[in-house]
Amino acid sequence: MDNKITDAEHKTQNMHVGIAADHGGFALKKVLMERLKAAGYEVTDFGAYALVSVDDYPDFVVPLAKAVAAGEVDRGLAICGSGVGACIAANKVRGVRAALIADSFSAQQGVEDDDLNVMCLGGLVIGQALAWDLATVFLGASFLASGRFKRRLAKVAVVERDEQLAGQE
Repeated sequence: MDNKITDAEHKTQNMHVGIAADHGGFALKKVLMERLKAAGYEVTDFGAYALVSVDDYPDFVVPLAKAVAAGEVDRGLAICGSGVGACIAANKVRGVRAALIADSFSAQQGVEDDDLNVMCLGGLVIGQALAWDLATVFLGASFLASGRFKRRLAKVAVVERDEQLAGQE
């Protein structure tokens, strides 16, 4: 029997994933957490920890986004009912590149071309099987870091910096 670890298995064993959801994504978060742990990912739950129908996605998504930006987790999964609110909240954190994802092409290309580090999902929009497929593609992809992709991200970083400086005036 061959005990060699494949590149994909090695990446899984070393990747720390954060996950957060409000009431609209709570059920999907639970399923994804179980599957991620079973697949060997280290998972940190940023809440919600109980189903509360009046909770607010920023209370869970912003701490997740801050952890991604600080390097405390490698990537993040943010889930709300549609995924839109989670995406808006996550993108307010400097250094986060979040996108609402509903197809495998965008999950992979978002990481490869744009260094996507938070994937947002609509817990009331997509099913569990698709969500798992998207998560595995997103977590398995790597930033290509070629000249044009780095150039584009540098332009985004300038906007982030200028917005931060404008807020300090």
